[in-house]
Amino acid sequence: MIRGYPRHSVVEFNKLVAAVVRMKYYEAAVSICKQMELEGIRGDAVTFAILINCFCRLGVLNFGYSVVGKMFKLGVEPDVITFTTLINGLCVRGKFAESVRLFNDMVRDGHQPDLITYNTLVNGLCKIGKTNEAVRLLKKMGECGFQPNIVAYTTVIDSLCKDRLVTEALDLFSEMIDKGIFPDVVIYNSLIQAMCDSGKWDEVKILLSEMGSQGIKPTVVTYNILVDAFSKEGMVSDAQNMIDVMIREGIEPSIVTYSALIDGYCLRGEMDEARKVFDLIINKGYVPNVVSYSIMINGYCKAKMVDEAVKLFHEMSDRGLTPNTVTYNTLIMGMSQVGRLCTAHELFEEMVACGQVPDVMTYSILLDGLCKHHHIHKALELFRAIQRSGFQLNIVHYTVLIDGMIRAGHISGAKELFSGLAMKGLRPSVYTYNIMIKGLCKAGAPNEAYELFRTMEEDDCLPDDCCYNTMIRGFLQNNDMSRARQLIDQMVDNGFAADASTSAMVVDLLLTSPRISTIGQNTNCLNNESVKKCKCGLSFVVYLVFFASRVPELLCLSRFFGGFAMGLKFPKGYFFDSEDNRKAWTVFTLMAYHIFMGLTLYSTFVSYQEWEEKKT
Repeated sequence: MIRGYPRHSVVEFNKLVAAVVRMKYYEAAVSICKQMELEGIRGDAVTFAILINCFCRLGVLNFGYSVVGKMFKLGVEPDVITFTTLINGLCVRGKFAESVRLFNDMVRDGHQPDLITYNTLVNGLCKIGKTNEAVRLLKKMGECGFQPNIVAYTTVIDSLCKDRLVTEALDLFSEMIDKGIFPDVVIYNSLIQAMCDSGKWDEVKILLSEMGSQGIKPTVVTYNILVDAFSKEGMVSDAQNMIDVMIREGIEPSIVTYSALIDGYCLRGEMDEARKVFDLIINKGYVPNVVSYSIMINGYCKAKMVDEAVKLFHEMSDRGLTPNTVTYNTLIMGMSQVGRLCTAHELFEEMVACGQVPDVMTYSILLDGLCKHHHIHKALELFRAIQRSGFQLNIVHYTVLIDGMIRAGHISGAKELFSGLAMKGLRPSVYTYNIMIKGLCKAGAPNEAYELFRTMEEDDCLPDDCCYNTMIRGFLQNNDMSRARQLIDQMVDNGFAADASTSAMVVDLLLTSPRISTIGQNTNCLNNESVKKCKCGLSFVVYLVFFASRVPELLCLSRFFGGFAMGLKFPKGYFFDSEDNRKAWTVFTLMAYHIFMGLTLYSTFVSYQEWEEKKT
């Protein structure tokens, strides 16, 4: 073409270069552009846009910017295609914030974006998690005279769904339909996935019904979403039924479909059933992939069947599959949990030798295994070795080690490690605080634990129900009933409730403590001291039901009735013969009746609330 006569136009050269780019031979395309320049063939805006795209795809963005500078130098005015190409290139390389700045500069300089520019930027904003800005950009498109198309709406709705903003996604979906843009199966898949993740099965049925009424047929992706959702909820029979529906509809289940079903059986601990499905896909001619094997290995490890997991691990290599980091992490965790720490370390060394890069989870698993099996010194050695390797340790690793030190009784070392977190630029998580509070309480330092509890709000780390219950149990263990009760009130005010252990401990103390709580002091009309104590226990049970909005667990109620039964010592042959026994039996009957009525009223109230929510 270069040596032909008459010489071909730049348009013909652009077509050639574009064809080379479509085949992803970016370096070859750049080479052709250079040859064109050497032969005196002057490129136009399209030529330079193609060149910018090549540089962006090759990861040399600076060269892309230099092309724009060269255009100005040659007197070729960059147009909307030039800027859109550069914006797209930045998005492809993950530089979304930079692409937004370039878009703003483009608009400021008087260049009018087109629909492709807007769609490109909408996609970029969604990729960096700025979904709200993407929604605003959609509205701005309408104001500028551009009607957002199905691509733009699908991108934003999918991002809203992934952010679990289901209501906003449905509102935008309705807006799209009102504007006359008909949804496709891709957008329905995004919404169905979001509804499945939220457990809104009625909405899933409505969406599937809408698809059917509009003639939109579910694809293998749609069915995979449903099978995966049912499996994760433990509804494997529903997942199996969905696969049967797929087959009846003429859609062949993929390896992803069967892997989701296998995962469902593994989550239920039904490894025999999981193995049957695994063997079934092999018999059907499917080749299990790394994900399928990893799911099975994970299931065996959780079922403590690590030898079966190892067999599958070796089977992977026999089939020519290379275990990835997730596979190694799963097997290392399995070995650590059953105490085979040497095997876990050997797997780690094999993993590194095979070129798989250990990640945050790998080191967390190794540290946790050593700490849980009381090898705190080896855990510290590993911790220091990781630090020396240059790997960036995060709060998870420090939390694991702090927990290990507390378990080993090295509370001072745990405190030192905790206090040094700020210097390393790390902020303790709620879980980290909870571990430290629990450790200090166990070490007999509830005051120090409470000071730490109070500093959580100052560090913008609000206590959760676990922290409250841990701190309350700490006070109870140290017989500080007054502060325990204050904290219970505070916990309820913040929307949390006592867990089974805390409830049982309170009732236990009320039933066994020689000092009666102020809750039940006004029971002087009864001479039986155990009845007084039981009324205290009853007060707490009623408090749980009506004030803490919580149905007491079986453990709590069994402690209460057990304590009452121990307190009432009816002599053999006696029943209603003595006045005290008659009073005691009456109190017992009344208490049982009030507990039954309280729980009945509470369950009725909850049912009514649920009915009201459905009605609205």
